[in-house]
Amino acid sequence: MMTEFPAIRAAAPEDAAAILAVYAPYIRRTAVTFEYEPPSLEEFRGRIERTLVRHPYLVAEEDGEILGYAYAGTFIGRSACDWAAEASIYLRADCRRAGLGRRLYTALEAVCRAQNIVNLNASIACADEEDEYLTADSLRFHERMGFHCIGKFRKCGYKFGRWYDLAWMEKWIGPHGAPPAPIPFPALPREILLACGVQP
Repeated sequence: MMTEFPAIRAAAPEDAAAILAVYAPYIRRTAVTFEYEPPSLEEFRGRIERTLVRHPYLVAEEDGEILGYAYAGTFIGRSACDWAAEASIYLRADCRRAGLGRRLYTALEAVCRAQNIVNLNASIACADEEDEYLTADSLRFHERMGFHCIGKFRKCGYKFGRWYDLAWMEKWIGPHGAPPAPIPFPALPREILLACGVQP
């Protein structure tokens, strides 16, 4: 049973199995992600390791169980976009609608801001009509978190025998002045992580 204040901490590659257990049901049962099959544990661990080189990867944990996770990743993959990041979040099904997603995303945003990231972007699967595989919950969550829809790719994802759209959402979290040098996530001091609500 989830308490009011699960711990938010930095993820580690050793968390891969527990994080993948949260993610896999979204692949198998929903169109929230456009992956067809869950990745192997080795591949998923590699994804976490690659993210942690430059970006935050956070988990919400209670009594040793991971309830959800959020991370930021490379946007576009070009040097000029180093000050932008793509954000993602997944919660265990029994932990949704209890404020945990807001806490995770708020912490993620705080760490990204401490890294001098100024744009957070999110790609959200969506459709003209909700169905048993996809609702508008993620769109509504991102809107509540201050993201704005800036465009859609129409019918670009095919899953479960139907076509889905992909919405791009954006939130500016810092000023667009002279670009500062980004701070790699592993190098953030402990006190900054604690100020962001993250246990190092």
